Amino acid sequence: MPRRARVKSSTGIYHVMLRGINKQAIFSDDEDNEKFLYILEDCKAISEFELYGYCLMGNHVHLLMKECKEPLELVLKRIGTRYVYWYNNKYARIGHLFQDRYRSEAVESDPYFSVVLRYIHQNPKKAALCKLISEYKWSSYKNYISKSGIIDTGLALEIIGKSNFESFMNEDKDDICLDDTNQERRVSDEEIAAIIEKKLKVKAIMIQNEPKKARNDLLREALRIDGISTRQLSRVTGISANIIWAL
Repeated sequence: MPRRARVKSSTGIYHVMLRGINKQAIFSDDEDNEKFLYILEDCKAISEFELYGYCLMGNHVHLLMKECKEPLELVLKRIGTRYVYWYNNKYARIGHLFQDRYRSEAVESDPYFSVVLRYIHQNPKKAALCKLISEYKWSSYKNYISKSGIIDTGLALEIIGKSNFESFMNEDKDDICLDDTNQERRVSDEEIAAIIEKKLKVKAIMIQNEPKKARNDLLREALRIDGISTRQLSRVTGISANIIWAL
């Protein structure tokens, strides 16, 4: 079946989601998050896109951005290629890291722009990674509050209003934009990865580099964790579900 053509935004503004292949983790520690943001900032200077929001969520990324000098496809390819090269080198892995095709939706109106930005900032809270969106380290919310960082804050503050921004971002709403990713699982991939590291004394993504017997022993131990599934373990370790099923 042929792929549907992407909807072109008349404003040039898009909500984009990049997801790990097979929904596996793409950020395993603070260094990974920091590197992605460094690459995002560097590519922003090269491609001259405007960036209004972001949230790094373990196995996926949300971006709210406007294409300017370069088309969106080229911008995301530039970002993805640089990060995958660095990530694969760090974790001694090869192959794809992101799903082949990013997801995107056109943002055509001021009201929907506001909703998308709130949705992005509330992702960690809805995934139970924090109680307050201000507590989450890897979203653009802090850039708006501190008025620093790589975010172009002017448009959002103009649309929402400087005095209303914090209250609007913190409203309890069941916004669904692109994909309601927070409802996919009972225990988040980030929580599972943290449990594995605590219980097994190894980062989940590093299990794939162990000798076969040690790898399989670690996988069997991980499968005993309450709430984990074979597919989820595959995502956080980067190991094929078929290998895990065969244990």
